[in-house]
Amino acid sequence: MKIELSQVSRWYGNVVAVNDVSMTIGPGVTGLLGPNGAGKSTLLHMMAGFLAASGGTVTLDGTPTWKNHQIYRHIGLVPEREGVYGFLTGWQFVLSAAKLHGLPSPEDAATKALAMVEMEPARDRRVETYSKGMKQRVKVAAALVHDPQVLLLDEPFNGMDPRQRMHLMDLIKAMGTAGKTILFSSHILEEVERVAQHIEVVVAGRHAASGDFREIRRLMTDRPHLFRIRSSDDRKLAAALIVDRSAGGVTLTSNGLEVQATEFRRFAWLLPRVARHEGVHLHQVSPADEDLESVFAYLITRSS
Repeated sequence: MKIELSQVSRWYGNVVAVNDVSMTIGPGVTGLLGPNGAGKSTLLHMMAGFLAASGGTVTLDGTPTWKNHQIYRHIGLVPEREGVYGFLTGWQFVLSAAKLHGLPSPEDAATKALAMVEMEPARDRRVETYSKGMKQRVKVAAALVHDPQVLLLDEPFNGMDPRQRMHLMDLIKAMGTAGKTILFSSHILEEVERVAQHIEVVVAGRHAASGDFREIRRLMTDRPHLFRIRSSDDRKLAAALIVDRSAGGVTLTSNGLEVQATEFRRFAWLLPRVARHEGVHLHQVSPADEDLESVFAYLITRSS
């Protein structure tokens, strides 16, 4: 099954959460990558039919998702918020989801879903006693109980320990290989790289980039980088770096050098060699713009 967004926007009063986004999510695993507050949850909720688009269209195999209860036969949603009832046991929570879907054998479906996420040992415990990672897994079980063709997951790996994370990653990849349409959001590139075949990047509510992880990694790596450098002779080092085209700008400050590297790979190769040639000792080299906001801001500027 295929989800299509065409020029989709969503605003709350004067706040624009999603701005003119178009993308197609097909079979396999797609990662929705972006910093916190980028609009990922809003996009997922519109795809799941829980939120109306203020403009544009969101469809599942050509059918609008908004006010269309039939899509829930085919879609499973794992929201970022817990959305679980603490007074229920894990078994009761997943079984209630199976019954709500009107499945012919809800007990069998709930048993299978809990086994898929390795929650059988804790099935009779109340959800309020679960860890964050266990609550995440029981939400996944409830979303999988009716064997949906489309699975939407919002930051699904939050709170999971390494073993739980690896198991869920393997499960998602297996479902994608089996032909299901899987979309999961994350603000961590490494998570998306390990699981997704395709990546959609959103920043500040806008669609910034699209491609496989190699393309996205290249876009992020090849952007200009700002470095702070402290050395035994900042002035001498600055003069030597200015000569090379990989340093787009060099500023001498009271705390050392600030260097704008326009060609990241060449600059990383060049800096230690220039320092050695000039007899300058490097005391500190640190990126000044490696937070996700800065990385993605470059992508959104590039796509404008």
